[in-house]
Amino acid sequence: MKNTTIYTIVLAFLIALTGCRDIATDNQTVVRNGNITYRGGIKDGKYDGYGQLAIGDSIVYAGQWRMGKRCGKGVSHDSLHHRIVGTWRADSLVSGTWTDSTGTYSGEMNQDAIAQGHGYFADPQRNIYVGNWKDGKRTGFGFDVTSKRHVRAGEWRADRFLGERLEYTADRIYGIDISRFQHDKGRRHYPIDWSKIRISHLGNISRKHVTGKVDYPVSFCYIKSTEGTSIRNRYYRSDYISARGRGIKVGAYHFFSTRTPASAQARFFIKNSIFRKGDLPPVLDVEPSHQQIKAMGGPEVLFRAVRTWLRMVGEHTGTRPVLYISQTFVNRYLSSAPDLKRDYNIWIARYGEFKPDVHLVYWQLCPDGRVTGIRPEVDVNVFNGYRNEYNDFLTRECIK
Repeated sequence: MKNTTIYTIVLAFLIALTGCRDIATDNQTVVRNGNITYRGGIKDGKYDGYGQLAIGDSIVYAGQWRMGKRCGKGVSHDSLHHRIVGTWRADSLVSGTWTDSTGTYSGEMNQDAIAQGHGYFADPQRNIYVGNWKDGKRTGFGFDVTSKRHVRAGEWRADRFLGERLEYTADRIYGIDISRFQHDKGRRHYPIDWSKIRISHLGNISRKHVTGKVDYPVSFCYIKSTEGTSIRNRYYRSDYISARGRGIKVGAYHFFSTRTPASAQARFFIKNSIFRKGDLPPVLDVEPSHQQIKAMGGPEVLFRAVRTWLRMVGEHTGTRPVLYISQTFVNRYLSSAPDLKRDYNIWIARYGEFKPDVHLVYWQLCPDGRVTGIRPEVDVNVFNGYRNEYNDFLTRECIK
């Protein structure tokens, strides 16, 4: 559904609510106490039914009463002079609608008419938000649709979008990425038993929402092929053949070096990697420190090199490579390369709970996972989507 359609539906609903008119009184009982005047129904000496309460010439509440307390539909004003069309319960406002120059809000409120709980907000620029509120700010789960047709769904805190909180279940698509470190630990060498490969634990480095037992098949596997212009993973070819033979989708990744030309790194990766029909798109692993970026000339120089590698490998394989970066890198540097954020799929190394605001395809959820058939710890990843989205991704992005 287009965001303009969503906006129109929500705004029409909100305007309909705010369009309620104060109900005229029928000259029932009038009670005065100083400058406070009540006109309306009385039962057993208490306000009951419909009534208006005024202080001087200003009506502060017009609506339903029950045994002396506001209860039901009514109209009032808050400290910001919003006209509230709302619902009261036991003299407390629980939900309502108001409109001002910033937009229209409709939803749950606290007794001070501040957004609290679930509510809707639409502004004049056609941006809308639907979700939870606390102390007048978007907090909790919600989604917004901007005027530019961008949708964000996930967790919010004090009006700041954190991202989507993942819940790990057997319905998701999981994979691993490996290098020589899944074979060699210290002086010990461990072969991988590909006949037993299953994910058995999602690691302990961060909190996770896991439903059910962790016993997931490995649907995809990325294998480190090269690094810089001189380092090759001696287990790459045998792991590639074994994983592919087990029906696991396989891809190769290159670890980027800030010390050698990107074009030479691309040629080295192409020369030493296998690209067969149906394989996953290749990945460029970019993990430089701030000092390394500074030493090579800054972010602009880094991104020129990254673009060179992505272009050369993309042209050779006929597919669009994936960019593997950390969430810290996204926050600190990626705004300097909006074309990369716009045009390339991203694989995030992030061990928190929220998905970042990029074209995310893979999420590395832990570096300390356990996989039967592999002795050392393993990086475990989850695809950003479910089976239908995964199949669409394979059709669209894999090597043809």
